[in-house]
Amino acid sequence: MLGIADYGAFCAAIVLFLALPGPGTFCLLASTGKGGLPAGAAATTGLILGDQVLLWLAVAGVAALLAAHPVLFKSVQYLGAAYLAWIGLRLIFAKPGTDASPVRIRAGRYARQAFFITLLNPKAIVFYMAFFPLFIDPASHRGAITFAAMAATIAIISAVYCLLLCSFAQAVSQVVRSNPRLARGLERLAGVFLVGFGIRLAAP
Repeated sequence: MLGIADYGAFCAAIVLFLALPGPGTFCLLASTGKGGLPAGAAATTGLILGDQVLLWLAVAGVAALLAAHPVLFKSVQYLGAAYLAWIGLRLIFAKPGTDASPVRIRAGRYARQAFFITLLNPKAIVFYMAFFPLFIDPASHRGAITFAAMAATIAIISAVYCLLLCSFAQAVSQVVRSNPRLARGLERLAGVFLVGFGIRLAAP
């Protein structure tokens, strides 16, 4: 589809990554807790805008690599697959309570704070550089059209997921606090899926 290899897996991977706890998740939950659904919606807008800036920066690098060095691009695909598997293994074997520090949110600046929290995440652009090459078909990609379709897909899925998360933020936070074993189990399950994505996408 428009040069995207395995569009269904691409969408599934986006949902999976959105479900992993991180600064963006804490930002959404904190914003919704302070200002209700309107604050959560504003934070969602900020997160999506920050993501779009980072992913287009990554696209610029990926596009240049694809055009100038097709063989090297294939190597980047393998490295990206290995990176996904590495993240998955870290989630599987991580100790409980790691990487779970909440973020501070001030009332009235939800969109702006969410934008900078996303933009200043040092891992995000590395993720996008590893993520995009995995789902680009070098034989049928259509340049900017392919990247635009991927960016739009990420924005739409992110908007739907984040707004649903905000709508159920109270229930989600209560479940996580009262069922640490369930939260840890879901985190490990996400890790297994990430390792599986890495293996599948690295296979010829």
